[in-house]
Amino acid sequence: MIRVTAATLASIIHAMKTTAGASPKVRASFANGRCVRGTYIPSDRADEITRSRSFTRPSRVLARFSENAGNPSILDAGDLALRGFSFRLGDTNHRSDVLTQSAPVHYARTLRQMLAFLKARIPGPDGRQDLEELEAFSAAYPETLHQADYITAHPQPPSFAGTTYWAVHAFPATNSKGETQFIKFKVVPVGSELALAEAEVRTQSANVLYDDLERRIATGDVRFSLMALLGRPDDPTLDVTMRWPDEDGREAVRLGTIVITGLEANAVCDSSVFNPATLAEGIGYPPDEIFAARRAAYAISLVQRR
Repeated sequence: MIRVTAATLASIIHAMKTTAGASPKVRASFANGRCVRGTYIPSDRADEITRSRSFTRPSRVLARFSENAGNPSILDAGDLALRGFSFRLGDTNHRSDVLTQSAPVHYARTLRQMLAFLKARIPGPDGRQDLEELEAFSAAYPETLHQADYITAHPQPPSFAGTTYWAVHAFPATNSKGETQFIKFKVVPVGSELALAEAEVRTQSANVLYDDLERRIATGDVRFSLMALLGRPDDPTLDVTMRWPDEDGREAVRLGTIVITGLEANAVCDSSVFNPATLAEGIGYPPDEIFAARRAAYAISLVQRR
């Protein structure tokens, strides 16, 4: 396991921005996004899973929908572009930030692998990636293709509102009885009707996802069920490139409903950061190496942006 140091994390952030051709002043990933607000309504079963007050009590929600391009000038509404949904629940004393994406796995298992993955994708002097180097890396580390393979096999809906999102880490959750088990967060859209057909998405502007989101909020609200997928004793908790066995079919408990009711100035989300290290008591830190790196990397990235 590679030691998580500031120098290593800075190298990863630099590689992410170099790969995307982005300015040091923007996010290292998911740079283009839309800030929104809403409310969280807990279910009557939330305390069976966690005693965290950010999940068991009603609260306001600050959230951000985004696309995985490090360069905010690149808008990609295609069905193969990874999407993000970050949200903040709870109050000042019991706050949790949850970062989710539209694929159930990460693209690297360790910090060393993540850095190598990114370096293999940095364009050369001619602005092009070395395809032979990419193929060689993928052949040596096939687990780094799991995320891309999933997205290819599951084209995404033409709307942020119709997309399913996952937090790829296994979180230890302690319930009201003091019992602890691993869970994974899954965010599922409520209602499946989409205003745009896939063919329409490809013929409209690159802002189509954001235009669609704004239209939906202007005419009503956007709702998601926040689910907890229940872990089993033999589930892998250290490798975020792997799904749990039978993950789609296993037991899940609805923690609550996220209701997006309005647009927020993007500066509100940009002035802070959705920090994965911010978790109210009752939800613990995942044990994998990527999460440990994320906890420190977000703070470094925020300093660079400022």
